[in-house]
Amino acid sequence: MSQLTAVDAAFLNAETDTTHVHIAGVGILDPTACPGGRLTVADVADMIRRRAHLARPLRQRLARVPFGLDLPYWEDDPDFDPRRHILEIALPAPGGPAQLNEVVAMLHERPLDRSHPLWELALIQGLAGGRVAVYLKVHHAAIDGVMAAETLAAFLDLSPVPREVPADDEEPRRAPGPLRMLRTGLLKTALYPVRSAVTIARTAPYLDEIPVLSQLPGAALMSQVAQAIGREEMPPAPRVNAPPTPFNRPIGRRRAVACGELSLAEVKQVRRALGGSVNDVVMAICASALRMWLDKRGELPDRPLVVGVPVSLRRRGGAGEAGNQLSLMSAPLATHIADPADRYAAVRADMDAAKRRFVASDGAWVRQVSRLLPAPLAAPVTRLALQALPALRAVPAPALRPINLIISNVPGPQFPLYLCGARVLGYYPISVVTDISGGVNITVFSYDGKIDVGIVAARDLVPEPAEIVDHLRDALNELKDLADVAGLTEEQGAVVPRQAQGGGAGGLHGGRDGTVENGHAHGSLGVDGDQAAEDLGEQRVVEDGRGEDVDGQGERVHAQAEAVHA
Repeated sequence: MSQLTAVDAAFLNAETDTTHVHIAGVGILDPTACPGGRLTVADVADMIRRRAHLARPLRQRLARVPFGLDLPYWEDDPDFDPRRHILEIALPAPGGPAQLNEVVAMLHERPLDRSHPLWELALIQGLAGGRVAVYLKVHHAAIDGVMAAETLAAFLDLSPVPREVPADDEEPRRAPGPLRMLRTGLLKTALYPVRSAVTIARTAPYLDEIPVLSQLPGAALMSQVAQAIGREEMPPAPRVNAPPTPFNRPIGRRRAVACGELSLAEVKQVRRALGGSVNDVVMAICASALRMWLDKRGELPDRPLVVGVPVSLRRRGGAGEAGNQLSLMSAPLATHIADPADRYAAVRADMDAAKRRFVASDGAWVRQVSRLLPAPLAAPVTRLALQALPALRAVPAPALRPINLIISNVPGPQFPLYLCGARVLGYYPISVVTDISGGVNITVFSYDGKIDVGIVAARDLVPEPAEIVDHLRDALNELKDLADVAGLTEEQGAVVPRQAQGGGAGGLHGGRDGTVENGHAHGSLGVDGDQAAEDLGEQRVVEDGRGEDVDGQGERVHAQAEAVHA
């Protein structure tokens, strides 16, 4: 039994008729090694039943506190049955990417049933070439990125022969009784004024980096005063306003999905030639692709977009910590710069500045802001604000458009994995779009020599996100050409772009940079250690705000490279 954190509950409260806050992924599998060459619902359900204790969020349901007086609890579902959460779908011919994207978008539009554990799996048959797809979605209130890695690791194997797992010998975890819940809730309500005052004091120094709040009049001044009182010297937060774009309008119920692939080797080739990190290259590719998409429609702003970058705050060895441990870093994205070399340099510099501020402030503002309202008010106030937001879009207030979109870069293992004997050929993350974060979300996942891209969009704003995937490939080719020129120039002894401008590597988002707690990297599942060591060895070392050596992502370099996952 555990209680939801304020951040967990915020993901529940953020759901409306047009917004569902679950995260998902689409795995493409080759079932050749499965019995009979076919992966079945019975195979998947039996595997989950045997391993569910290794991925506890999948068998826990919500237990509500009477009258909503306190945050809900998690408890083991006494009637847990994986078959209740699994469905099977046959793709229409020809079973190509277009048909798969349509089915995944349809599944992603559906809310999860809160009376059962908050997940759903679809086994999608009929892909071309005899392949099969597995779509798994879990509510964000139940897992964050690191916990998602733990969940995947519990179900995947290193060979077609499934490994033996220890039996479940734990007693079911039950939530407290109603009277105990009420007593605890009443006590927290009585102490709320004190807790609120402490929360406001802790949040004040970081007002200038919090989306929405940072745009309010006087926020920057209040932040500076609070930093001076607390004697905290932090780099300034980026002061940019998100420009209007076609995907920053009120979103509807429908979703559109697109998946694609980029070569990890080519991305690393660009990184070696131009400097920076894998994250820098990924962010620059996204900047170029979005620039192409916006320019094609005559909607390209003359100032940078503002991107939200998720960051994990889990401590070293803290994968078992309950609740979401994450924050959001915002940074400019130089879509307004026409020259590819200048754009790449600007992306590096902007991400480095945002990273330095984030490391200095530790990104705890998400937890603090989530605690500002008492539990009985948090849900109705949040829903009322979100429902009113589309109507307020007509007001020309920057605070109502804090960021343009979210981009995440998640590291994965550089070796093949297997599910019930079927080889995983690719894994495409599908995340969340909201009226606040924008109608497009791009998530990339590096796996087995590839970078798998998953894009989800509000269908009424971006009906064909596959076009953005095409532009991502064009953007990588553009950077490869730039890298070739840089390599030739370097051979001739001239200055190359990576020497022309300073700035560290990319942001601290869920990427190869890993996870951060007060600037410290920590390990988790999901990345080959040798690969991580190679990446760290190739990244420049910069100085963080406290003068300590950090790697290109703003984290201290440890003597032994560890697997990281955000």
